[in-house]
Amino acid sequence: MNHVIRTVTAEDWQRVKELRLDALRDPVAGIAFLDTYDNAAARPDEFWQERAAGSRSDMITQQFVAERADGDWDGSVTVLIERAGRGDVFGGPVDIDQAHLVGVFVRPEQRGTGLARALFDAAIAFAHELDEPKVSRVRLYVHQDNRRAEAFYRKIGFTRSGRSVPVPGDESSVEHELVLG
Repeated sequence: MNHVIRTVTAEDWQRVKELRLDALRDPVAGIAFLDTYDNAAARPDEFWQERAAGSRSDMITQQFVAERADGDWDGSVTVLIERAGRGDVFGGPVDIDQAHLVGVFVRPEQRGTGLARALFDAAIAFAHELDEPKVSRVRLYVHQDNRRAEAFYRKIGFTRSGRSVPVPGDESSVEHELVLG
């Protein structure tokens, strides 16, 4: 692998925006992300600046990217630290301090190369190395039809928890919760 896995900084905001827009152009974006290209492209620069800086109210966030030697980015994953007693990204209650992995994207030409695993290793290590809060589990959600992604998550140790939530805007579809462990 010819990439460095690193955290995003506030100065990276334009590149964060570019990578996200590329992800939303991907053929599987409709089942991989709870966002659309048009919505994301219309967001003001301030949104992307806050996103790169990790601003999400009182939630700890950290985005990791896979950067090539030439400086281009080939993938990303973001860690949201959800605190017990607060709401999660779907508005449901959070019972324990946990890490929630979101925004997983690897460029098609890099899939199957180990890049996604490297991104996940960095994200999971970050979550477990936090002093406060101590993360009790790592979770993510996957669309019922995103079989390739679910197969990857299972390969690295995630299993279905039995919890599912309706896909916002598409009540006929669900996202399955997977937990590491």
